[in-house]
Amino acid sequence: MPAEGERGDILAAMDEWGPEKVVCVHDRRLGMRGVLVVDNTARGMGKGGTRMSPTLTVAEVARLARAMTWKWAAADLLFGGAKAGIRADPGSPAKEEILRSFARRLANEVPREYVFGLDMGLTERDAAIVADELGPGSAVGTPADLGGLPYDELGITGYGVAEAADSAATRLGRPLAGSRIAVQGFGAVGRAAARRVTELGGTVVAISTVHGGLHRPGGLDVAALTAAAGAHGDRFVEDPSAFDATAVSAREVLFVDADVLIPAATQDVLDAADADRVPARLVVEGANLPTTAAAQASLAGRGVTVVPDIVANAGGAIAAGYAMDARASAFPPDPAVAFDAVARKIRSNTDRVLAAAARDGVTPHAAALGLARDRVRRAMLHKGQIRAGAGER
Repeated sequence: MPAEGERGDILAAMDEWGPEKVVCVHDRRLGMRGVLVVDNTARGMGKGGTRMSPTLTVAEVARLARAMTWKWAAADLLFGGAKAGIRADPGSPAKEEILRSFARRLANEVPREYVFGLDMGLTERDAAIVADELGPGSAVGTPADLGGLPYDELGITGYGVAEAADSAATRLGRPLAGSRIAVQGFGAVGRAAARRVTELGGTVVAISTVHGGLHRPGGLDVAALTAAAGAHGDRFVEDPSAFDATAVSAREVLFVDADVLIPAATQDVLDAADADRVPARLVVEGANLPTTAAAQASLAGRGVTVVPDIVANAGGAIAAGYAMDARASAFPPDPAVAFDAVARKIRSNTDRVLAAAARDGVTPHAAALGLARDRVRRAMLHKGQIRAGAGER
């Protein structure tokens, strides 16, 4: 079970928005420990990715579930915020057994209250395992061979991040074409974002994995990097000479000379002190929660534009929503339709949030959160979940 302090923190953190339900599960024989957090379902059933990490905590999953509440609302899609996680090594030879055990223990909640999606440590095959264990409709992101939309494999989230970057750059009068881009985190999201910004005319000058980073001011060959990652995993960065690049640390990628920074690794990589060192004039959040509130304020004070995660990396959520709508059909979802929907919605949302931030004199994070909260609050009022205040009905 979670530590006593962790349980207490979750209880103390409950507020008017949620969470509505926290379910912890444990398999004594396997040592599997997992959690599902259903944050807020005022606008629809709970939907969010499931991650596997040896350091996972309940508080981490609850924080991500809240981010999903805002992400769905900011994208104006009728799902509720939820997230699940398993404290285990995704490289474990017992991964499938652990995943099946976790899924079985959530049979009361899935798919009635929550639908599995993909997050760190899980793949399309893992989504198929959950679907095999709990039946149709229990998971999205399953392989195309099973009638699913493998949005991680297709790179839809990273594609959307690049579209957000292009939309923001165009709005700022600094088109992405010709811009230099640094991508921290060359995983599924980072690789797809790098590929798409290159297609849009940008030049990727730095990338990183957990094992280090590569920097080449004249531009890196994204196709070669992607092929190397597929062949050798994250350690391909340990041979910079193969890419005519200079070795840098994973953190240093945040501070290389670039016009656009895409933090696509993990949460809280930029605090206030780090933000002062970022030379990029546009930061597009590919990861969930990569900047702290203090960092956001610091960046805004320096005139750096930030596209918030709940807008920029919503591509996977948008694609998952499309896949869920399509699941009742005998026809598998069409990836081309998903890519088009992601591009249109993310570009529109990016422009809307940046316009609201400029109009109201607030950070883009505050503008996006205000929009999302307003939509969730109205849904809660309609359902009688909260009392109406003055002027509300």
